[in-house]
Amino acid sequence: MGSTQFLAKSQFNLIFSSEFKFIKNKVIPSFSAIKIFMLSQKIAISLKARHFASATLVSGLALITSTQVEAATIKVTVESLAPENGTFLTPVWTGFHDGSFDIYNQGEAASPGLESLAEDGDFRTLSEEFLASGAGTVDGAVFGSPVIAPNTTATAIFELDETLPSSRYFSYASMILPSNDAFVANGNPLAHRIFDDNGEFIGADFIIAGNEVLDAGTEVNDEGTTTTAFFGQEEPNTGVTEGGTVQIHPGFIPGGRILSSDRFANADFTQNGYNVARITVEQVTTPEPGITLGLFVLGGIYLLANRQRSRFNQ
Repeated sequence: MGSTQFLAKSQFNLIFSSEFKFIKNKVIPSFSAIKIFMLSQKIAISLKARHFASATLVSGLALITSTQVEAATIKVTVESLAPENGTFLTPVWTGFHDGSFDIYNQGEAASPGLESLAEDGDFRTLSEEFLASGAGTVDGAVFGSPVIAPNTTATAIFELDETLPSSRYFSYASMILPSNDAFVANGNPLAHRIFDDNGEFIGADFIIAGNEVLDAGTEVNDEGTTTTAFFGQEEPNTGVTEGGTVQIHPGFIPGGRILSSDRFANADFTQNGYNVARITVEQVTTPEPGITLGLFVLGGIYLLANRQRSRFNQ
């Protein structure tokens, strides 16, 4: 399907396997705080976010960026509105920009970054496309555990220079789980302005409805055992190439594997009144001292657990 970047096998299994190993078993090894801090820095580099200065976690793991000494502290909250046994969200990629970064256009082919996100939940290539566009320098992701389950909330903190044009607009993208290539994102880069021309904060608060779920058009919606993320797929980039364009998603197959599963009996996002999530962007005071270190530890443990799994799978 053409994606050049994807989650490491161990990380992909951890997030998307039908066993929900991380969510249910929560097998967390012990590591020193020093190793955790060092790994957090390596993750920032691997995401190509050259301006990342720190990583923090609030109600889950979140990677954040900062380039200024004095900056506005912005909190992004993702609240799943999906019902019990409904859809999940992969870590929600977020980017702050000048209004020119366009994630997709309906009726056109998805970019490699969007393809990777919509098929495998991997936002790294999308992040690279964002930074290469020159529209902004601050992006990251809001993590749950690590996905965002129905009726749960995840939050991330970002540092922005409110005087820069590259801080004025907010964009997001996330894969719908389980699916072949369903996703949610804002197609209009000007949809969510959070600062005015004078640097005054405006913020954002909006709901993503089920009828806004999109199909990337990159993978056939077969709901197959080995091709559906979070529903048995064990390797990234394994589905049947569709070669289509971004369109409104038609919904899961009636009577198909997803909706016939007890775990996803209420995952029909085409139903009237189905809401996927609420996203809020607000300006807050600096996080309390001590919070960052504790969140570093939790985030590092998760990342190091992935590294240990990778060693066992090699």
